[in-house]
Amino acid sequence: MNTPKEPYRLAVVSGGTSDPSSTRMLADRIASRVGALAAERGAAVAVDVIDLRELAGEITTAIVSQLMGPKMTRAIEVLGRADGVVASAPVYKAAPSGLFSSFFHVLDNDLLIAKPVVLAATAGTARHALVVDEQMRSLFAYLRTLTVPTSVFAATEDWNSSELGDRIGRAAIELVLLMESGFAEHVRTESWRSYQHEYGSAGGTELDIDLGSDLMRLATGGAAKPPRPE
Repeated sequence: MNTPKEPYRLAVVSGGTSDPSSTRMLADRIASRVGALAAERGAAVAVDVIDLRELAGEITTAIVSQLMGPKMTRAIEVLGRADGVVASAPVYKAAPSGLFSSFFHVLDNDLLIAKPVVLAATAGTARHALVVDEQMRSLFAYLRTLTVPTSVFAATEDWNSSELGDRIGRAAIELVLLMESGFAEHVRTESWRSYQHEYGSAGGTELDIDLGSDLMRLATGGAAKPPRPE
């Protein structure tokens, strides 16, 4: 085991909207366990929290205009430098909240490549327990993260159960081991080009696109060139 010179950087993303929030409470509990387990292995963890209820207006702006406000810019910087992520969402109507999903929808597709992530969710009933694995895991697979095998779900009746504590412990040690391995950093430094899209991500490097083609003119509100006379 290699002891890092600097603390691991853990980004905690909470989609809770109330104060206090059970979703934030679950995320904090996982982060605390990650820190404790890392300390047992001779490492430290520095935690940065991204509370999405404070970014709601900027998330909406980013969806409709692709413009990032200062809070969104900070959140992106936190995720970009993170060694690991805890992503915790409230479940509404059998799905993670729109605020939570929208935040990750507006991120650059390459931002979280290979980063280890613990997925967590809260709900009022255990009937929503599969939302984490059926819906959240597919979103993070699209973003090409490395989600840990154990997901964490807490319904109202779970908070005082030993089973919830056990699941948090398993997810936390899985995250610590993945951060310890440095896998994400190896991927980004040694295999970066193979992970990029053909034309970059989120519209950044489309250097080979013919902006003067009929298709591009029509897409931007112009008109196609009239046919040449024969």
